Amino acid sequence: MLDYKHLEALANVVAEGGFERAAQALFLTQSAVSQRIRQLEESCGQILISRTTPPTPTAAGTALIKHYQQVKLLEAGLSSELTTAPEANMTTLAIGVNADSLAYWFIPAISPVLARKGLLIDLRVDDQEQTHKFLRKGEVIGCVSTEASPIQGCRVEKLGTITYRLLATPDFINHWFADGFSLDASRQAPAVLFNRKDRLHQQFYQQYFGRSPEVFPTHYVPAPEQFFEVIAAGHCHGMVPDWQSAAGLASGQLQELAPGTTMRMSLYWHCWNLAAQPLQDFSQQLLINASQYLDD
Repeated sequence: MLDYKHLEALANVVAEGGFERAAQALFLTQSAVSQRIRQLEESCGQILISRTTPPTPTAAGTALIKHYQQVKLLEAGLSSELTTAPEANMTTLAIGVNADSLAYWFIPAISPVLARKGLLIDLRVDDQEQTHKFLRKGEVIGCVSTEASPIQGCRVEKLGTITYRLLATPDFINHWFADGFSLDASRQAPAVLFNRKDRLHQQFYQQYFGRSPEVFPTHYVPAPEQFFEVIAAGHCHGMVPDWQSAAGLASGQLQELAPGTTMRMSLYWHCWNLAAQPLQDFSQQLLINASQYLDD
């Protein structure tokens, strides 16, 4: 029989990134948290967490954390049915989301359900091609991802698409692409990527030329507003979503390097296949409201 206080300690050490912070979150001593995890490991007969910085769960630890989070969610749904006051049953949903979605449409889309359902959100932000890894590890109950295939034990539904274009200022284009948009020029012209996992720039080149430059000078700017700013300031070229670039294109501040050529990125909502009411409410509102901001 699993001791859920022990599981709670394990989940918090991973979520908080350490034993000391987990102890603070649980209002326990660090020694008490360590003891609970040690007792859980003894009852399971294996190591559940690697004592690294930050601590990382083993495969068995990941499975237990996922089980604990699912049980918590089901209990929250039952509690909401038994008690009418939402503030008495605040439920935290851990969600994986990409930065562009967070900057543009995600918060407006979920705002109505947060306002009336007494939900708290714990967002984990990464590249749109990486967020589903949070779900696989059991760190989140749902995620926004470009992955179309469902993860085992989860359901998936399409949210919509975001359209991206390769943009730069006219001065930047005149300097670095004076002889036209080409692979050779792209090997020399500074680009900007969100982080080292971001492959959208290379995917655009692969789509347009049939291959991408092996290497090119790169800025890494992991924040949507600042990402756009370094392009608009004339320091580099990069992939910008239409919602962010419309004004700059209309005013002539920005231009397309390959006019009319776009990258359409489909986004999907993955979540645990559970009948828990908080998750059902959240998913329903997200799917309905995302359509107001995303293309079909």
